[in-house]
Amino acid sequence: MTTSRKRFTAPQRLLHWLMAICILSMLFIGVGMVSTVTTKYLTLVQIHKPLGIAILVLALIRLSLRFVFHAPALPADMPEPMRLAAELSQYVLYALMIGMPLIGWGMLSAASYPVVLFGSVHLPSILPVSPSLHTLLWHAHYYLAFAFFATILMHVAAILFHKLVRKDGVFETMAPVLTHDQPE
Repeated sequence: MTTSRKRFTAPQRLLHWLMAICILSMLFIGVGMVSTVTTKYLTLVQIHKPLGIAILVLALIRLSLRFVFHAPALPADMPEPMRLAAELSQYVLYALMIGMPLIGWGMLSAASYPVVLFGSVHLPSILPVSPSLHTLLWHAHYYLAFAFFATILMHVAAILFHKLVRKDGVFETMAPVLTHDQPE
């Protein structure tokens, strides 16, 4: 659903940019984790787990705000295939923002590894211990991370297309701040 508003609300924009930083950090931390065997691995894991849960919580808050405040209307002259791509990409992004942390949590649960948020605060297991389930979820988490990265690249390419080629105001709906030449 869309609204006649020109921009997303301030909380929606704040969450978008905060999550962009968290998700990009998470993807690069994940790459570092799977490509190192040094003691830095443990440090990266200690960051990866709570950051994943933070992304899950932020995504759920963001999705709730989306249901309450909706999204600004897309430009009237936007071709139907682009509208469909915009809508589908949002579903894919939300599915990955929520699914990836849940898969990671499930994967750790299936291996009986604790999900330590900080200090002695641990999350409960969400799946039974199962080596085969752990392996399946590990592979899903690994390959979906590449899909997530590709989706982000397409998202960035699309927004640059809207900003630089179409100049249709789509970028401005989520821009963190307005410039003097952008209408509210």
